[in-house]
Amino acid sequence: SLLKLTQGETLRKLYEQHHVVQDMLVPMKCLQQALHTFQNDIHVYPIWLCPFILPSQPGLVHPKGNEAELYIDIGAYGEPRVKHFEARSCMRQLEKFVRSVHGFQMLYADCYMNREEFWEMFDGSLYHKLREKLGCQDAFPEVYDKICKAARH
Repeated sequence: SLLKLTQGETLRKLYEQHHVVQDMLVPMKCLQQALHTFQNDIHVYPIWLCPFILPSQPGLVHPKGNEAELYIDIGAYGEPRVKHFEARSCMRQLEKFVRSVHGFQMLYADCYMNREEFWEMFDGSLYHKLREKLGCQDAFPEVYDKICKAARH
């Protein structure tokens, strides 16, 4: 966003360390465990809970099995209340949990995963096939390079 482009490094770091904007999509059957993890890792309230059906279709995001599945979007927006919050380590812990339950992170949020972890979370088979078929490898950066802080800086 324009605001992010105009802020200085000091302000960016301060904001990163004292504010969380995350949406994680997890299977509804993992809700209790997910809420416990959010509480322990970032402790941001109120949280957004929005259930939805994730269809079983090809693409980056789909349930583990061959059937549509009930998922829930858990959104955390605000100031973390855990003692000694450190954005990178706390968010990596949260991302690890989400991968372990076959969940997904919304791609507008800060992403701290490495490339291997990212493709563990998202199914890149169709994405990579289309990039190759349409000759996009040299023309456009891969989605990971667009959204991950480490790849951009």
